[in-house]
Amino acid sequence: MTDTQTPLPEATLMFQEAQQTAEVVAAQFARNEATIAALAADLRRDPPPFVATCARGSSDHAATYAKYLFETQIGVVTASASPSVGSVYEARQRLEGALYLVISQSGKSPDLLRNAEAAAQAGARVVALVNVEDSPLARLAQTVIPLHAGPERSVAATKSYLASLAAILQLGAHWSGSVALLEALPKLPDALRAAWRADWSPLVDGLVDAHNLFVLGRGLGLAAAQEAALKFKETCGLHAEAYSSAEVKHGPMALVGPGFPVLCFAQPDETEAGTLALAGEFRARGAQVWVSSVQADPCAGPGQALPLAAAPHPACAPLLTIQSFYRAINALALRRGHNPDVPPHLNKVTETV
Repeated sequence: MTDTQTPLPEATLMFQEAQQTAEVVAAQFARNEATIAALAADLRRDPPPFVATCARGSSDHAATYAKYLFETQIGVVTASASPSVGSVYEARQRLEGALYLVISQSGKSPDLLRNAEAAAQAGARVVALVNVEDSPLARLAQTVIPLHAGPERSVAATKSYLASLAAILQLGAHWSGSVALLEALPKLPDALRAAWRADWSPLVDGLVDAHNLFVLGRGLGLAAAQEAALKFKETCGLHAEAYSSAEVKHGPMALVGPGFPVLCFAQPDETEAGTLALAGEFRARGAQVWVSSVQADPCAGPGQALPLAAAPHPACAPLLTIQSFYRAINALALRRGHNPDVPPHLNKVTETV
């Protein structure tokens, strides 16, 4: 693709759909308020012994966010259920009384449907976060939380992923009863608008010729790192792997040095100091490191600090991180000669068994 053939970043479906996120989230919060408040009241009245999530792809990254949100704000253990255990191995699970959270854009994948059905038969409360409200998954669930993201034509999911995080955040706020979280919800759309305006062009400039990188986050921010790593591969043909900024020390960090860049998402909470310290360590090894943070990064060189929009609550920060990232990755894909709307070999709806 030559420069004359490369469209402007604003012309892609990915750009246009990601740009809609603030309006999607605002409408979603309003439309789901009664459903989520009722579900949260039930969960407080009859607390589940644990939460199990079932999802794939970007939706599974949203499940990572659910894990950290529910465990830190509510104190309920949340674990990811492998879809193949139910759909391929057909192994029955002990789920009596559990909250079984299935996250899907299309609500059509056979493995998710089989697991949702098995979970209901095992006595779990099945809740579906799904964008297609009349999907088979929605018909199986006891409670449906629509994402209200609207049509998404780009293969690369953007607004539907952030809508999944927003639905989880709204459920967590009501379930926990946290005043701080509840007060943050109406402020989130404006924060997303600010995040969309953030200038992450140094990241785009620095990764045009890259071949590999790590994307690091921790805690609530790990879901953002997972989603970013997927988008690098999916839209840019760039091999990227996501790690916890703690887990990367257990072997993978041996790869980091000159020619092996790192993107760090510093979550503005108790994990932030450790992530910033790790970024400094990697820079000392000669690696190019970009850090998204609300704090000034004392070790950052020119163009290495990526602005993170102010979050109304630390739990909102991963949504803001990814909103800024989506704009940057769209631009990077075009710079590398890829069309982010039509990644090779991929379809919008993936149906696995």
